[in-house]
Amino acid sequence: MADDLEQGDKVEWNAPQGKTHGKVEQKLTSDTKIKRYEVKASKDDPKFLVKSDKSGSEAAHKADALDKK
Repeated sequence: MADDLEQGDKVEWNAPQGKTHGKVEQKLTSDTKIKRYEVKASKDDPKFLVKSDKSGSEAAHKADALDKK
């Protein structure tokens, strides 16, 4: 599990198009809206805002969905 992720860490995750690479932009510890989606996050259940290197799109993922590179 990647609970030790920090801003700027390079990570990869599975997307519908296959493996995607990017970096951690922010650790989310409170509910947040990204584009039109509500992201449920808390200190006990944080999410990580990541930005794709290829598309520049942002998404929020749980730590266990991210692999630190």
